[in-house]
Amino acid sequence: MSGTTKGGLLAAKRNKQRHGQDFYARIGRLGGKRGHTGGFAAGAAGRQRARYYGAKGGSISRRRAKI
Repeated sequence: MSGTTKGGLLAAKRNKQRHGQDFYARIGRLGGKRGHTGGFAAGAAGRQRARYYGAKGGSISRRRAKI
C-alpha cells in the first residue's frame, strides 16, 4: 500500500501511536528552527542585491528576434 492515500493515513496513525499525537508538530518545529540564514534578500545589502538582480532578470526579453 505504499504510495497510496490509504497507506499514508495508516503510516500517520502509526507514527502518532509510536511518537505521540504531536509528532508532526514537533518535527515541523525542528525544521523551522534549523534555518538561520534568512534567505536571498536578508539584510540591507541583500535587499539591494535582490532588487538589482530582479530588475536584471525582468529586463531580459523572453521573445526571440525575428530575422
